[in-house]
Amino acid sequence: MSMIVASRFTTLHEAEVAVDKLRSNGFVGEDIASFFVNPSGQHARYPVGGDEFVDPGARGSSLGAATGAAAGAVIGLVLGVLISYVVFHSLVVLAVAAGVGAYVGTLGGALWQTKGGGKARQPDLGHEPDGTPRARESGVLVAVHVSPGTQHAAAQVLGAAGGMEIERADGRWQQGHWADFDPTRSVEPLRE
Repeated sequence: MSMIVASRFTTLHEAEVAVDKLRSNGFVGEDIASFFVNPSGQHARYPVGGDEFVDPGARGSSLGAATGAAAGAVIGLVLGVLISYVVFHSLVVLAVAAGVGAYVGTLGGALWQTKGGGKARQPDLGHEPDGTPRARESGVLVAVHVSPGTQHAAAQVLGAAGGMEIERADGRWQQGHWADFDPTRSVEPLRE
């Protein structure tokens, strides 16, 4: 495993300036890589796309759908009884009303649960309690292959160039690239 220090930049120009500053501070081109990191959810780790099997915002929607289906079926059945008693006098009306009520209840319950289920505040799924992003944010990442003696120098150059979220990572550095980079891995800030 190689020791890597990396930082995110919002523009390609800022990243190129950082790479130039790293080179002027003694880091060789073979130990510097820059590449774009897509926004979270756009890394296509699954055949149908996305980073996770279930979107964090949709967790629990099946429970909301089941609750909504039960409530909708009961409401539909009650309305069906009223309509059947007053107008049609048919059992088919009861079945159709219960089915439509369950269908509408399923949609409404899933949407209600996905939106937050009436909870006062949704937790911030994108950040740790201390404000550190759970997943890497989008932008141009400049990564530097370092040794224990040069990691802080690289971090200082990246910070002075405007880099955000300066991190330390262990990974495979091959032919001037971070070969096993995982965009869904949490950022581990560099500790001084």
